[in-house]
Amino acid sequence: MNHSSAPAAGTDTDSGGGANPLSVHINADARQIWVMLREPAKVAQWQGWDYDGLAEEIRLIYFSPSVAEGSDHLSLALEDGDTFRLTPGPDGTEVTLERGQPEPGSDLSDWHEDITEGWISFLQQLRFALERRPNTNRHTAFFSGTPADGRALVQQVGATAVGDPGDSYALTLPSGQELTGKVWFRTERQLGLTVAQYAEHGDGLLILAEQPLTEGVRDEPSDLVIASTYELGAKALHEVWDGWEAVRRDHYPNADPLVTSTLKHRSKSAR
Repeated sequence: MNHSSAPAAGTDTDSGGGANPLSVHINADARQIWVMLREPAKVAQWQGWDYDGLAEEIRLIYFSPSVAEGSDHLSLALEDGDTFRLTPGPDGTEVTLERGQPEPGSDLSDWHEDITEGWISFLQQLRFALERRPNTNRHTAFFSGTPADGRALVQQVGATAVGDPGDSYALTLPSGQELTGKVWFRTERQLGLTVAQYAEHGDGLLILAEQPLTEGVRDEPSDLVIASTYELGAKALHEVWDGWEAVRRDHYPNADPLVTSTLKHRSKSAR
């Protein structure tokens, strides 16, 4: 992953499940996955990241009148032509997102590559939610921006030497935070890491993504971070968020501030 050598979208990659990054193998049965696709509160545990408009985004994508459910609950056709297909197997379910093709020259055509990369992230978040956190609500932190010095995000956080899916890693962020865990997935433009420090028990998920220069969308390469944490106390949670806000402030000074979940109550004592 680096800004100067990212290949075109569609290149075969290892996404932790197979050559097609829009197809993931999930250790869950099709019924469990269908519930995660058809209940808004469940979709909110893996779609995108928390922000004020997430509920409306979920409603428009998954529950608009034109969305079509397969009678066997193995396919879900979305309004824009994208289709989820579930293929049950003896050891889980293959979930594939088939992209619809936008009209040439349309706004959706300009954003097609970015939307594809977004689906890659969200499919991996769906896999993580089902395999690691099926009954736990997440808190997220997100930012996107252009690095002031042109260095890709994996360079900013010292992740250039991180290995293949399943390999262990240890990183120290510029803020001094230590991250340890295993590689969850990787593609040409994305790196997903489980993070032991992002959960009280078990682990959380960190996705680092590159966004290349794209005509009609952005005139400079940029980077994106989605950090998903689980059951952290308020103090530990804010330490995670403050660490990423420090990375954004120091290395992405023109990016919007970190977007984080709204804490409605404190379920654990701060520590």
